[in-house]
Amino acid sequence: MWLSSSCLARDTQMSEFKHGVIQVIPQLRRYALSLTRDRHAADDLVQDVLVRAMERHKQFVPGTNLRAWLFTIMHNIFVDQVRKVAPFRASVAIDECRLTYATSAAQEPWIELKELAKSLHRLPLEQRTTLLLVGLEGLSYEETASVTGVAVGTVKSRISRAREALRQEATGSEKEPQDDPSDEESQTGGSQRLRRRRAIG
Repeated sequence: MWLSSSCLARDTQMSEFKHGVIQVIPQLRRYALSLTRDRHAADDLVQDVLVRAMERHKQFVPGTNLRAWLFTIMHNIFVDQVRKVAPFRASVAIDECRLTYATSAAQEPWIELKELAKSLHRLPLEQRTTLLLVGLEGLSYEETASVTGVAVGTVKSRISRAREALRQEATGSEKEPQDDPSDEESQTGGSQRLRRRRAIG
């Protein structure tokens, strides 16, 4: 009887986990599209995330943020892929992100969106992924810090520098990039991020 109840509890927990994962798939695919700018590559990335999530479902703690956990897996897989195929650079597929303007003069906003996509494309990978997680996916600084494996202060620093870079490009001004002392990766070589990435895969 005890064994039967234990098996039933595990089955229920697994069923709830699968249901939760299914609910997050649209958000995973949107973020994958923004990273890869390719439908097939995005589908492959989402598939990789789902496979890894199912393989490591026991690492997920029920009651915690499943979306952040899945985004962490996607972030780690994508960063690894980018580093393996450098100098590949991912950018935002504006049309896939469903960024639209309610205006009759559609041509000018579309041009502006394309320019924004190009500007995002030119951001360093760490700044781009952080800005997308906060700006596109609506994650909090704390959630983004968990996903990317850095401190909250580093997330804020990256967001600030990304926005400043976009502002400078929009206004035509340029400024020499400088290392931010609050960015832990510039000081420790990303040791904290690597530790967290190893923990989740």
